[in-house]
Amino acid sequence: MIVRELIADLSSATVSGDTGTSIEKLTASSREVGPGVLFAAIRGTQLDGHQFIEQAIAAGCCAILAEKAPPKDFQDQAVWIHVSDSRAALSKMASRFFGDPWREMKMAGVTGTNGKTTTAYLLHHVMKKVWHRSGLLGTILVDDGESMAPARHTTPGSIELSEILKRMLDHSCRGVAMEVSSHGIHQKRVSAIGFDACIFTNLTQDHLDYHGTMEAYFQAKADWFHALAQNPLDKKPVAIINRDDAYGEKLIDALDGKMPVIRFGFGVHCDFRGNNFQQTARGMSFELTAKGKSYLVRSPLIGRFNAYNLLGAIAAATACGIRPREVISAIAETPQVPGRMENAGNAGGATVFIDYAHTPDALINACRTLRELSPRRLITVFGCGGDRDRGKRPLMGEAASTLSDVCVVTSDNPRSEDPSEIIREIQSGMVGNQMHSIVDRAEAIDFAVQGARSGDIILIAGKGHEATQQFADRTIDFDDRKHASKALRSRSESISDRR
Repeated sequence: MIVRELIADLSSATVSGDTGTSIEKLTASSREVGPGVLFAAIRGTQLDGHQFIEQAIAAGCCAILAEKAPPKDFQDQAVWIHVSDSRAALSKMASRFFGDPWREMKMAGVTGTNGKTTTAYLLHHVMKKVWHRSGLLGTILVDDGESMAPARHTTPGSIELSEILKRMLDHSCRGVAMEVSSHGIHQKRVSAIGFDACIFTNLTQDHLDYHGTMEAYFQAKADWFHALAQNPLDKKPVAIINRDDAYGEKLIDALDGKMPVIRFGFGVHCDFRGNNFQQTARGMSFELTAKGKSYLVRSPLIGRFNAYNLLGAIAAATACGIRPREVISAIAETPQVPGRMENAGNAGGATVFIDYAHTPDALINACRTLRELSPRRLITVFGCGGDRDRGKRPLMGEAASTLSDVCVVTSDNPRSEDPSEIIREIQSGMVGNQMHSIVDRAEAIDFAVQGARSGDIILIAGKGHEATQQFADRTIDFDDRKHASKALRSRSESISDRR
């Protein structure tokens, strides 16, 4: 694609050089520069891509995208595209470079603190069941319609995102379900992508190390909806919002008259309203009232919070053109979402659940869900990540200790911090005396499983699907699900030996 075509959507760009220059690749990484490449200089939180422009030109890059004008002695070694916002410009260019693939598919995006992964999984499952091929982009994996691969980011950078969407379209996907993170919105990764359904799940304390305040965190989420309301990008986006969430109600009020809104929840004024929620260890059921009709929804998932995820997914799938009865039929066969209230097994009458809960609200929801199964005791193993929002640590301790019979506080991903210090900060918010501190996560899981009694439920929270653990000087292989299974086998063997 030539530069002239690539910048067609950039109304305020100033260009120096030959706009007929052919571009073979886009990159924002100084490690990928070379002939035929356009290098986008992005200002990051730690590095400024503008300091690598000379390196990019020396490596033979044929075009530069930057937030500053070319130097006076610049001799047209490359095309120079001067814009006010490199991130927003790169998002538009990337979409155009890959042919705006989102235009040809039904796009459903999910944002919020908790529930993004599960809601996207549910939507993907429904789309795949009805349309046979659909794409998935999220925290755990990427499904491009033909193959699956582990995800590197919740919301990929704009170049990678458009490239993946192009692959999905090439593989005949009719729809895409994707997680849209606050970082992805703030960094303009999705600013040039049109959506048909935009879901808001909830907002609770998280990522304050990045956003600073809850209001700024909320505004990052809200910006996505307001941008699409102002410029729908040739789509007809529908906002699908959890009305039972305080921030959801605030977003509904802010969008009044600006774009179509579907409200979901258990309240009387919801467009997709749940009633008569019931659950057992085998799953849940509830009555759905929508568009003047009632439906019985059944799912193998557990937890009232998952009922909200189901309501959001059902509303979004309907907004994408799938009939409600088809959606509900597919929901009945919902697959287990990795690391999301995942049953890891039972040994000697004790059952282990793995959940990604890493915020106070998510941990409260997970504990309450398992308490509803009437365990003899609820034993919760958890920690908090290092180099992240420290303010939530005592809140996590309070949540777990209030709702659990026994707490085992351990390491999560300590990163550059001292694990023992993180644990002390968690314990500052804890109440009661049934708590244990074991820094090594493997030992903590073993302790909880071996010390459980028949009828106990053990919740291992915080890491969910993650297969590694990050320390200051190394990253090791560690999967809660695998280690829990190993601990359960050891428990079974110990019980057999005693007999």
